Amino acid sequence: MRHIERLVAFGPRPAGSPAAERARQYIAAELKRASAEVRVQSFEADTPHGRLRMANVTGVLKGRRPDVIMIGGHYDTKFFRDFVFVGANDGGSSTALLLELARVLGARPREYTYWLAFFDGEEARERWSATDSLYGSRRMAAELQRTKNLPRAMILVDMIGDRHLGILREGVSTPWLTDLVWTAARRLGHQSHFLAETQLVEDDHVPFLRAGVPATLLIDFDYPPWHTAGDTLDKVSADSLRVVGEVLLDALPSIEETLTREGGADAPRH
Repeated sequence: MRHIERLVAFGPRPAGSPAAERARQYIAAELKRASAEVRVQSFEADTPHGRLRMANVTGVLKGRRPDVIMIGGHYDTKFFRDFVFVGANDGGSSTALLLELARVLGARPREYTYWLAFFDGEEARERWSATDSLYGSRRMAAELQRTKNLPRAMILVDMIGDRHLGILREGVSTPWLTDLVWTAARRLGHQSHFLAETQLVEDDHVPFLRAGVPATLLIDFDYPPWHTAGDTLDKVSADSLRVVGEVLLDALPSIEETLTREGGADAPRH
């Protein structure tokens, strides 16, 4: 919650803004505090508002083996002209959770290498389309595919701070990976927050799915203040963040075991 408070204090953080740069600096500083190697991928993107400078930030926690599991989320907020949008949940909650995961994972011995990926430019500048959305994740997935350095699996979190947390299974996500997360939720008694119903949501996991990476999305899209001035700190719950963090940390050993058992190119994809 303290991370969200700091991010909200920066104000609206749309891609290309001075506040987004301040958020990046904060993310990088917190990752270093967690003993993560910080990588910043700066790039320029053509948008309906012209060419904008954006940057993805990745915190690398090296393990005993080079195989990578990525946990990602976006840190930008949607651009609005007619009201102030601070994105406590939509942009804030994913960023805060990743920073806390970096701290916890950084204090543990690790078999796999973890990348905590903070994507810029997830939000459309105008209307969502194939070219006006997911700027940062599209850029990162393409670069990692080009260099043959894709992660073995990817988990994306977005809008997971809702006080009334209810996460549905995302329909295009990789089933075996989603199953392991939902099994962890049941094991911990959090099944009331991880629901059986399915929905389709296009988000930063999709470019990685298209690149052949098993990926799953955790998102609570039933959030009335979504993209309104009401997405403020009072709508976010520390308990919801705790639940999602506990489930992810409980699921990771099973994910590692599955990837190890199946091995390299034979890892389950569907």
